[in-house]
Amino acid sequence: MEERNELYPVFLKVSKLNILVVGGGNVGHEKLHFLLKSSPNANVEVVAKWFLSETEALAKAHGVKLTKGRYRKKYLKKRHIVIAATNDAKLNKRVHRDAKKRYLLANIADTPELCDFYMGGIVNKGHVKIAISTNGKSPTTAKRLRQFFEEVIPENVNEMVENLNEYRKTIKGDFEAKVTELNNITETLIGKKEKDD
Repeated sequence: MEERNELYPVFLKVSKLNILVVGGGNVGHEKLHFLLKSSPNANVEVVAKWFLSETEALAKAHGVKLTKGRYRKKYLKKRHIVIAATNDAKLNKRVHRDAKKRYLLANIADTPELCDFYMGGIVNKGHVKIAISTNGKSPTTAKRLRQFFEEVIPENVNEMVENLNEYRKTIKGDFEAKVTELNNITETLIGKKEKDD
């Protein structure tokens, strides 16, 4: 039987969740950068013995709390998600153990077997967001797919989303009737495009 990606994609409202990132070096910066690129109002604290100057600037721009010091399990109190992003494998595993004792979702950098979730490639076009996962097998492929979708999805897709949202508010009937009507409209758009090609 062919292997398949069994991950279930979700879109988290990270401005309403408490996230801890452990690590202030390159890996920690990368995780924080991509989190804030997708969700600029994410509620994040980063704890590390030191921070890259780029991380300090990014944190300042987004109101991210930086805590200088060694990781302690007390930092997991009242958290929903923890990301361990240090170059110390033993510390990362300790963060994972502590997180699991508290039933927290954890992402341990470069250690897929210790991850409850992956931070995949993300395409943002206004209200449209596409997440890409390779099941932790190839971040480079996810990156290339992200670049592809960023090029082919038109910038004005957000205008279509806004217009359909306004139209949806005017449709009478129950949920099923609204879905049917919106499906008919979007099928027409796709069918028209195919005819034009």
